[in-house]
Amino acid sequence: MEVRIQSSSHPHLYSTRPLRHDPFFTPTPKTLKPIKPKTSLKPSSLSNSLNTSFNFNHGFCKQDENLNAHHLFDEMHESFNLPVVVRHSGAVSRYFWDGNELKLVSVDGINAISLRDLTVDFGDGVRKLGRVCGAAVRNFFLPREVSANYLEYVKWKFLHRVFSSALQVLATQAMFRAIGIGYSRSLPSAAALNWVLKDGLGRLSRCIYTASLASAFDTNLKRVRFSTSVLFSLSIGVELLTPVFPKYFLLLATIANIAKQISLACYLATGSAVHRSFAIADNIGEVSAKAQIQTVCFDNIGLLLAATFNILFRNNQRLLAALPFVVYPIFSALDLFGIYQGLKHVHLQTLTKDRLESIINIWLQLGYVPSPAEVSKTEGIDFLWSKGRELLPIRIGCLNPKTKMPRLSMMTLRSLKDEDFYFICMESVNSRSVIRDHDILLCLREGAGTSDVIMSLLQACYIRKGLLLDVIGWENDLEARDSWDSIVRNWFSLMEESKRSAHNDLDLFIEKMSGLGWACKNILLSTEEQARYSFVAD
Repeated sequence: MEVRIQSSSHPHLYSTRPLRHDPFFTPTPKTLKPIKPKTSLKPSSLSNSLNTSFNFNHGFCKQDENLNAHHLFDEMHESFNLPVVVRHSGAVSRYFWDGNELKLVSVDGINAISLRDLTVDFGDGVRKLGRVCGAAVRNFFLPREVSANYLEYVKWKFLHRVFSSALQVLATQAMFRAIGIGYSRSLPSAAALNWVLKDGLGRLSRCIYTASLASAFDTNLKRVRFSTSVLFSLSIGVELLTPVFPKYFLLLATIANIAKQISLACYLATGSAVHRSFAIADNIGEVSAKAQIQTVCFDNIGLLLAATFNILFRNNQRLLAALPFVVYPIFSALDLFGIYQGLKHVHLQTLTKDRLESIINIWLQLGYVPSPAEVSKTEGIDFLWSKGRELLPIRIGCLNPKTKMPRLSMMTLRSLKDEDFYFICMESVNSRSVIRDHDILLCLREGAGTSDVIMSLLQACYIRKGLLLDVIGWENDLEARDSWDSIVRNWFSLMEESKRSAHNDLDLFIEKMSGLGWACKNILLSTEEQARYSFVAD
């Protein structure tokens, strides 16, 4: 509830004008005292004039508060608006004095609707009823304070949950038919044993998956969530095959349940981060509670859709058995499309290596820091198999002993100092000396803080920009055997220049990121990116 006091008050509440006809006004004796004319021709002195004027004004000021009190008492019988506006549950109301009692009157057109109002003006009553119902539904489904993109996310979530729930109902029916439930030849004990085995193996796989992929839930949230959603959709397709291959029920049901448990583990692990991206007033609990309400209601609609199909085809068992295979590709496509579109409206404010690199690239190319919404549009789901190899990709980690280390990397390691919290070097992808076949490796030292990570990645992006500006010149120097001294000088010159540029931009860069809502206190890194080195001085 929000209470707002308006600056403009009733114009008559603070009036100081005297009342001419006030029954409570009683003139003082001093006021009724007659003024005697003076017989002396001597003019009155200045002091007497001042004293007389002062005494008169002083007597008027003493009566002024009483006059205002009497005036306020008279106006209590009049009706007027009070300067207090209340906002609660989407409705806006204002306090109103009708002359007898204090009332709270709606100012947004959403008032209580009576039967008489509907009979007098049916059209206006319907509109009011629609506004009341809309406000009630919104307060039931949606949190009070969320980001502007939350409503679009809920729309696509509705599409996803309805068709996913309908498919799950159809898949469960198919599994019941596969184990013979509802037929005379069913074996309850065998069915129960199979069900317990598939659930036990599925939960075990869920634990293994969660333990092995814990860091990816933060660093690659959208990619992992959509990938597991695809896996969940495929698991429903496997369950639909159980009536076709009843002998392999346990195998098919176990595979499907493992995929479902993995998808459920990802959904639960990433749910808090998704809800946090929408909460703008630290109301994560409210956003999570509303998400559960939405899920239950949307799933029930999907259940109703599946029940409608069963009712329509209840007289034809052959069509009812073939129905899941007909609707599965349509419903699963709509389900995955809803998930994909919904994830586009999840704007994460946390910083990962890829997200921070995207921000830095826009900073270097266009000269400004993008908002979380802009980065969310550019990163998308970002599948590993759909992302092409970029020139000179930056990798955070340690040197790989299995790859060939260029001589420039060796020279960089030899130049390390005790005050350095990171170093940047080149890493060969293959045996060729072409610069396009190299990576930029960023190694972090133990004890490196968040500002060190941001500065190191900023410097690495400056190095990549400098190398790409003169790719042909660097490749010609690498191929020429007699230009090694020139390569070393150019490399260390580029290192110093990029470090100086990164140091100059660091404070302004972090300030602008914080102003746009980015969480700059920590950088989320994967397990490989969390590797650190220690400096040893011989």
